[in-house]
Amino acid sequence: MKVVKSVEEAAHGIEDGAFIAVSGFGLCGNPESLISIVADRGIRNLTLISNNSGNLGKGLATWLKAGLIRKVICSYIGNNMDLHSQMANKSVEVEVIPQGTMVERLRSGGAGIAGFYTRTGVGTVVEEGKETKVFDGETYLLERAIKPDFAFVRARKADAYGNLRFWRTAQNFGPVMAMASKVAIAECDELVEVGALDPDDVHLPGIFIQRVVEVTSHEDPFEYLMEQPA
Repeated sequence: MKVVKSVEEAAHGIEDGAFIAVSGFGLCGNPESLISIVADRGIRNLTLISNNSGNLGKGLATWLKAGLIRKVICSYIGNNMDLHSQMANKSVEVEVIPQGTMVERLRSGGAGIAGFYTRTGVGTVVEEGKETKVFDGETYLLERAIKPDFAFVRARKADAYGNLRFWRTAQNFGPVMAMASKVAIAECDELVEVGALDPDDVHLPGIFIQRVVEVTSHEDPFEYLMEQPA
C-alpha cells in the first residue's frame, strides 16, 4: 500500500537541490499541501518544472517569494510577476519551452526515450544550442527527455494502490509528470477503497505513483473571477 499518514511523511527525502515537477495550470490543480510543506521546510536550490510556477503570489509563487528556486523550466510566464521580476534580475534561471515540447519531453522521460526530433521552435530562440537534423528536406531540433527527482500531482480520488482519477482540467500535466519522475507523490481530495474506482475511470494507474496522501481541505483559488452577466 502506498498511503502515508501525513503531508510531512509524503515529502520525506526531498532535500536541497532537488528537481521537482509540479502539476497545475496556473492555480488550477495545484497540490497545495505538498507545495506548502516544501516552503515550510525551506528546502532550497530547487529546479522546478511546471507550466507557469504559480500566479498572483499563490501556489508555486510562494517558492519564488521565499527564494527557494534556482531554476524554472516552464512553458508560460503570463502575469506571474514574481517570476517576471526574478527572471529580469537573474536571481532565477528560466528556461521557457513550448508547452507541447515540455509535455513530450516529460512523456519521453517516462517512456524510456532519450530524446526526439521536432520542428517546433526551429528558427527561433528555442533552437539555440540544440542539435539539428534534416529529415525529408525539413530541419528538426533534438529535444532531450526530462526526468525529475520528484513529482507532485493533485488528484480528485485515489486508492491505496495509487490509482488516480483527476478532476476535469485539473488533470493537466499530472500524468506525464508522474510517469517521468523517480518518486511521484499524489495529493488526493478523497481516498477511496480499492475497487471503488472503475478501471475505465482511472486516469493514471498506480504503477506510476509511489506515495499517496489524503488532503480533504484546499483553498482552490480562482485566478480571475469573471463577473456573470445579469
